[in-house]
Amino acid sequence: MTITAITNARVFDGERVLQERTVVVQDTRIAAVGGPVPAGAQVVDADGGTLLPGLFDAHVHTGEPALALALRFGVTTELEMQGINTEPNRAHITDNDAVADVRSAGFGITPPGGHPSELIPEGFTFGGGQGAPQRRPATMPVMPFSSTPQEAVDFVPQLVASGSDYIKFMVDDGSVEGHPGLPMLDQATLNAGVAEAKRHGMLTVAHTLTVDATRMAIEAGIDGLAHLFMDQPHTDEIIDLVAASGAFVIPCVVLDASMMGITGHALAQDPRVSSRLDRAWLDTLNSSYNGYPQGRLQDVLDSVKALHDAGVDILAGTDVSLPETFLGGMAHGASLHHELQYLVQAGLTPLQALRAATHTPAHRFGLDDRGRIAAGLRADLLLVDGDPTTTISDTLNTRAVWRRGTRLTAA
Repeated sequence: MTITAITNARVFDGERVLQERTVVVQDTRIAAVGGPVPAGAQVVDADGGTLLPGLFDAHVHTGEPALALALRFGVTTELEMQGINTEPNRAHITDNDAVADVRSAGFGITPPGGHPSELIPEGFTFGGGQGAPQRRPATMPVMPFSSTPQEAVDFVPQLVASGSDYIKFMVDDGSVEGHPGLPMLDQATLNAGVAEAKRHGMLTVAHTLTVDATRMAIEAGIDGLAHLFMDQPHTDEIIDLVAASGAFVIPCVVLDASMMGITGHALAQDPRVSSRLDRAWLDTLNSSYNGYPQGRLQDVLDSVKALHDAGVDILAGTDVSLPETFLGGMAHGASLHHELQYLVQAGLTPLQALRAATHTPAHRFGLDDRGRIAAGLRADLLLVDGDPTTTISDTLNTRAVWRRGTRLTAA
């Protein structure tokens, strides 16, 4: 039995700052919040630092090296929105405390030739870096290409059987990516697929980058939007529509910025970031998608604030994927901290931004064993210097990371 006591910490429990300043970890779980230090415990003196739940990135495309990189930045859970890390393919990840944990949609329902096929250049071969592709999956993923309601309905049980944790739908005509006219799910197909997923008890999410796609997803009864529209300013009508539906939103402001040609250069210049990234990821962070340069970042930030003020649950996510410059502007782990900074720039308080990366995604994705600091939960923890509940950029002042009670050693 291993017991660790983290003392003299400012404790943000996922929702608020606690009066208690000691957290006791026994093996993989949080044993106590507050109270005395148990005899024989290994003591970690936080010395005025802040202890947070391990962070979530609620929108990624990932693999083992990327999960390891994310953990170095205190991201202990990544939610994959297109990829192979479904339940049968992640047994080697679940018990590996040197990488972040992961949940996955598998592959999203989209028409043949639809998004995201336009993103991969012809003749592309995967490069290297800290996010290089992982091992061949034990179970090959379902490729749910659907053009009719019946096809979408038929693919949902296949996705469920293959271990998808939630079902994703691509609603994208390619206009934002600079590829207008892509095949796109129509309303009837989207409606049928979402209804079938709900019949199987599955959470549903939609890729939506425009206001029209957002309306389609809400009309279909989607549980969450994996993006925030970026093609126009918000209106009261679209904000009210999303709020009334109860859907959550993962804005991925860093992705929207990248689509507008805004790179992650400033983040890459931060020594707290550059010291943890290899050249491939630094090159990626210093690049951008640049598919929609006519967009306005302030419109996106204003929409985030309007949704939050209307009571919509905001989840922190990035849409980070591979260390390739054509997918630029983001890096695993690092860009989640950038997203938190954008949420505060939009008008959320640091506490509200931190909830968006801890308790809120855990709750909305049904991972109630994490996302908070409370007795009995997983000991997924991040200790930082400073006070990110007042200065959000302090989340990058990593002092220690624990995944299931195992402290990450220096890479």
